[in-house]
Amino acid sequence: MNAYVIIFFIYVMTTTTVENSISWKCKHTWKRASVNTLWCLLGCSIGDFGTIYFFQATGNPWDFSVLLIMSLAIMNGLITSIMLETFILSRQMVLKEAFRVAIGMSLISMIAMEAAMNITDVILTGGAMLTWWVIPFMLLAGFITPLPYNYYRLKKYGKACH
Repeated sequence: MNAYVIIFFIYVMTTTTVENSISWKCKHTWKRASVNTLWCLLGCSIGDFGTIYFFQATGNPWDFSVLLIMSLAIMNGLITSIMLETFILSRQMVLKEAFRVAIGMSLISMIAMEAAMNITDVILTGGAMLTWWVIPFMLLAGFITPLPYNYYRLKKYGKACH
């Protein structure tokens, strides 16, 4: 059943338009949105995985719940992603403007990415745990979830985050 839902979603996304001006078939925009999403994924993964690994390696010394650990992982993922994107954008604009653009263009995408990664982790491992086999699934979920939104923003506004 889930495979059919995914196939239907892909079909709808590639055959419909938003506001009659946005085509979902532009390969150039999909490529650019994918690159933007990968940069965001890198930034989010650093803080997210680092937080989960810390609690896993230290044995959760404060007995934090899975929800609290995941919340901290999401916050740290957002922080590291914003820092990375601000750094990348600072090569093109002043630092203050780079920070504003990083938050303005990417925050919704980053939140969706973080939620998808952490939900995938909890579903597959039953908690806040990093294992060699769960990381690819977390990264895939984190990449796929915000990609249509990033495409839409890029197509609608014609601006890339990176």
